[in-house]
Amino acid sequence: MKRTELVATPDYFDRYINLVEDIDLFDAFDDSIHQIDMLDVDVLKKIGLKTYLPDKWTIPEILQHIADVERLLVSGTLRFVRGEGDYIISFDEIAMARHSRANARDVSRILNELKSVRFSTIELYKTFDDIDFQKSGINWKHLISADAMGFNIIGHQIHHLKFIEDHYYQFA
Repeated sequence: MKRTELVATPDYFDRYINLVEDIDLFDAFDDSIHQIDMLDVDVLKKIGLKTYLPDKWTIPEILQHIADVERLLVSGTLRFVRGEGDYIISFDEIAMARHSRANARDVSRILNELKSVRFSTIELYKTFDDIDFQKSGINWKHLISADAMGFNIIGHQIHHLKFIEDHYYQFA
């Protein structure tokens, strides 16, 4: 299924979903791994813990945020697909970042973790059939289907990697 073939693109999450090319979901997942692989770890390490404004997340915190949010979204999606449609995905991303300890970790290890999470997501999505992809639940305040969630997960990464490029690479 391609992004433009989604039955519904929920408000709010359309800002992430629409960042993904109009290609098959599994091709988009593969591209997302490639995007991680193409990051220049030496540049990220050189930037270190600098931020573009006080009290903003560091690159390690942003990368950990991507992995953490993906885990939560996939867990919720699994619950929707397995018949627990009344489950609501909700979390406090600020508190999670504050307690992540990402700044004490090597950015290479965080990237490896992010790739592992993504590979796990891909394997789960490979178990879904056409009916599963249409099952939905509430993510925060918005109804979202499993297929839309896949594009949302990828778009969330695209958003943050672009943000890093636009706001942090100046420190390299």
